[in-house]
Amino acid sequence: MGRTANSGALTESVFYILLLLHKPAHGYALMKDIAEMTAGRVNLGAGSLYGAFDTLQKKGWIKALDEHPKDRRIEYIITSTGKEFFEKELIRLEEMLQNAKKVKEDTNENKY
Repeated sequence: MGRTANSGALTESVFYILLLLHKPAHGYALMKDIAEMTAGRVNLGAGSLYGAFDTLQKKGWIKALDEHPKDRRIEYIITSTGKEFFEKELIRLEEMLQNAKKVKEDTNENKY
């Protein structure tokens, strides 16, 4: 899931999880916010989300704020390591978008 230390790209689900965990959130709110932000295109089920949480915690990209909250809702937040990988992904995506725009622009200019 996501990217390894040296290569690969974040999956879209992981991208949105890390994006929204720049502020504390619990699982249900995150599922709802991701679905809303993507107009329902990215719709995570509980199993997928909590599997991602487990993987991201093992990588050190997110952490639980309180392992034993009173209302059973564990909030998560991105770590500094997670922010570092997220920023690298933003740079990669921006480069891809700029390259696509340039090629598209060049192609349009060369039309007869």
